[in-house]
Amino acid sequence: MTVQIHSLAVTDAELNDKAVLIAERCGLQAAALDSNIAQLVLTLSRLEIRVPGLGGPVFIDFTTGKYQHRRQFGGGRGQPLAKAVGLKKGATPYIIDATAGFGRDAFVFASLGCRVTLIEQNPLMAALLADALHRAVDDNEVTDIISRMQLHQGNAVDYLAGLLETDRPDVVYLDPMYPSRDKSALVKKEMQLLHRLVGPDSNSSDLLNVSREVALKRVAVKRPKGAEFFANQQPHVSIESKNTRYDIYTR
Repeated sequence: MTVQIHSLAVTDAELNDKAVLIAERCGLQAAALDSNIAQLVLTLSRLEIRVPGLGGPVFIDFTTGKYQHRRQFGGGRGQPLAKAVGLKKGATPYIIDATAGFGRDAFVFASLGCRVTLIEQNPLMAALLADALHRAVDDNEVTDIISRMQLHQGNAVDYLAGLLETDRPDVVYLDPMYPSRDKSALVKKEMQLLHRLVGPDSNSSDLLNVSREVALKRVAVKRPKGAEFFANQQPHVSIESKNTRYDIYTR
């Protein structure tokens, strides 16, 4: 079941001007706070999405929680994710994360020194990312990381196809939405929301093809372990971890 969010509410009147700008970018109407409907909500501390029955609000914070844990204990350049994009001694690629979502993997890349462009098509997810980047830029522990992250809201296929030769990335990273076969894959509320906002991938062939055309060195695709190849294209090599497989398409 998809989530339809039609309105943006604010928790404090001093936020009204900022809320107007966000509502315009997301195509939402301003409305009173209503706990019975799904809403984008602007509070004094952050932007969040509230959906009845989903539990607490969903938001992004690059300074705490899973982001902080992965930054501190993720395994550095030796972790499978880093190896998948070709991070190694003397190699720090420029990466386009064409399916940014909650920005977790992009944050890891940036924490390891990479410059990263995040592309997010869904305007609500892009708004959460933009808010998180804005809040984190003044945090002393992550300000350098955030400075290496740039967000673009729009269609990834169009963005990649329109790149100038001088703007081509070393790596395009893809973490496409994967249709869940059972509820166990949707336990976490963040993934429930992402599935219900974005839905399953619908342009896999176009996205992989254009990614392979523009990437200077490789395309890395994150897949659940045991899943079919993305767009039915066999990779040159794969890197596996406990629950995840990274399929690598080299030049």
